[in-house]
Amino acid sequence: MTEATSATPAPDALAGVLADAPFVRLVATDDGDALAAAGLLARALRATGTPFQARVDPDPVPDDVDDGVAVTVGVDRGPHALDGGGKPTSTGAFAVARALGVEPDPVVALAGVVAAGSIPGADGSGDALDAAERAGRVERRPGVALPAWGATEESPSRAEALAASTLAATRYSGDPEAARDALAPLGLPADPDADDRRRLASLVAVDAVDGDDASDRAASAVERALRPYATDGPFETVGGYADVLDALAREAPGTGVALALAGDPGASLRTAALDAWRRHGLAAHRALDAATVGRYDGCVVARVDAAPAVLPTVARLVRDFRSPEPVAVALDEGAGRLAAAATGGSRAADDAATGPVGLGDACRTAAGEVGGDGWGTPARGGISVDEADATAALAALREAI
Repeated sequence: MTEATSATPAPDALAGVLADAPFVRLVATDDGDALAAAGLLARALRATGTPFQARVDPDPVPDDVDDGVAVTVGVDRGPHALDGGGKPTSTGAFAVARALGVEPDPVVALAGVVAAGSIPGADGSGDALDAAERAGRVERRPGVALPAWGATEESPSRAEALAASTLAATRYSGDPEAARDALAPLGLPADPDADDRRRLASLVAVDAVDGDDASDRAASAVERALRPYATDGPFETVGGYADVLDALAREAPGTGVALALAGDPGASLRTAALDAWRRHGLAAHRALDAATVGRYDGCVVARVDAAPAVLPTVARLVRDFRSPEPVAVALDEGAGRLAAAATGGSRAADDAATGPVGLGDACRTAAGEVGGDGWGTPARGGISVDEADATAALAALREAI
């Protein structure tokens, strides 16, 4: 499977294309960063009166659009693409929206930044953070980045929220009862103050790095979950918003697109988003807890029994909190599917002169060798094959990286 690529245009150039387009079709990769970016572009198009459609796909290809423009978001494919090029795609979308004369929602952009694995203010997101702070829409505080904290009846309980979060992997992740037991000694009040939030953050930080199977990378990975930016958006923190977007991009993409497009999502949409996020997070952690994990040269493989939508999240959790290798793979042999995540892309195994190998390209190459389908971006990818070929696909992927 080959991929036609083009250099991602500068914000002004893409904005010029969109400004002249009679119709725009956006197709985003299935991750929270690309979903946030598509939402920012779609809102800008709506503000300028340009008709559009938006959808999510694990392997975006430019749609045929008569008298219109197709834009892939999150991957550099086709004549009109928006890809971060190593930075969050949502920062590029923020710049494109501004170039269209629209003031984009900085909280959505920052949520995309966190979903991409970064932190607000870094990796080109300074403009979005400045805009959010000037408008009084974000405030950094002690605590843990969760989307909701039991403040309303439709919100998950504190224990459920802590157990479902995929910004950390702890002894109680995936288990609300265990999370409830872990929280009990803290005696957190209904309205926790700064000291209460610090004690909670300390609990999560210690538990994320304390297990025998925790990797050295866990200490830096858990930082995304700590000292969050509180926000006036649909969720309590920017990091929690990011976690919801990332889950929805795979678990419920239609709800994800609706949420990314909504300037002020109603209670029903917010509840649907939180329900999908909770299901996804709990399922991912439970799959990881039940996994058989093996280490190979260059990658760690977690053999799991999980829904296809959950596999990429399991791979990311393994990469961030369990893997001493640069690549993590979540493999469901019975379903003939695997997902892989890398720390900024994988390495060439046989010839250092070839330089870094994008993980998505490695998945395409490996899938082609076993008659399957492969897809992905430089830092993550997936393969789908017949059941009998799942192990062969893994072997081919190990060779490709």
